[in-house]
Amino acid sequence: MASGIESMVIIGSGPAGWTAAIYAARANLNPVVYVGVPASNPAPVLPGGQLMLTSEVENYPGFQQGVTGPELMEKFRAQAERFGTRVVDADIVSCEFSEHPFTLRDSNGGSVRAQSVVLSTGATANWLGHPNELRLAQTGGGVSACAVCDGALPMYRNQPLAVVGGGDTAMEEASYLTKFASKVYVIHRRDSLRASKTMQERVLTHPKVEMVWDSSVHDVVGKERLESVVVKNLKSGVVRTLEVTGLFIAIGHSPATGFLKGSGIELDDKGYVVLRTRSSKTNIEGVFAAGDLADSTYRQAVTAAGMGCQAALDAERWLSARGVH
Repeated sequence: MASGIESMVIIGSGPAGWTAAIYAARANLNPVVYVGVPASNPAPVLPGGQLMLTSEVENYPGFQQGVTGPELMEKFRAQAERFGTRVVDADIVSCEFSEHPFTLRDSNGGSVRAQSVVLSTGATANWLGHPNELRLAQTGGGVSACAVCDGALPMYRNQPLAVVGGGDTAMEEASYLTKFASKVYVIHRRDSLRASKTMQERVLTHPKVEMVWDSSVHDVVGKERLESVVVKNLKSGVVRTLEVTGLFIAIGHSPATGFLKGSGIELDDKGYVVLRTRSSKTNIEGVFAAGDLADSTYRQAVTAAGMGCQAALDAERWLSARGVH
């Protein structure tokens, strides 16, 4: 390998990125992980991904009593570094994939050349932007962007909960929450749902669900924990308070793929990296993708980690076939 050219550069430091690093480091590929820098969106975007905003993780295998999101990511990182993974505290801001080895430019004004690249920058939840919403989401105070991740926690069982959104994701979240909640309010800005007919029927006919039509969240109330949500009817102007202990925001996610603009990587109409096969291969040879930036369906830590494993193995085999070790 030419001097100054890395075998593998991993962009992103969530479950996918660190898992890719663990596998690559154990295969003696000496990977470099660009972990990113803190930003806001309007919620904080931190190195380590969405789990850095998750207080309790109870569905990651191997943690019988649960684990906090930041603690889990710390363990991922420590394991990767144990095997020799190198870490750079910077974002990759642009990629040049037209020539190989590839050239990546970072937020510190530097650049790195790479034989292979794993894209694993994830996706961020779309938030409403209320100060209390974001604060309570960060502190585990009853606001979440993932019902499947958090809805089964003891704090939400047999409690009134609310979901914001009108698409398939919102309906899936509401349907899931009916297993645990005493009541589920679904708050939607319109008088009809965008979700598929099947998903609509599942929610609209459920005895625990109450639709709050033509309404938006006006305020999120609570100091240490969520106490209520104030909603405003967009047609009548009437304001109503819903006493709920959990608020689940289901208005979509935005993949963190802006840095790929002009790189030649194929993205779908929502900005997710396109993977045409079950592998992690993108449309550019030597560039692989893992985690939520290529997965708009599951968006779980464990699936992201699995994809990170795939990406490292795919990259290792690709490099080996070209005599890079």
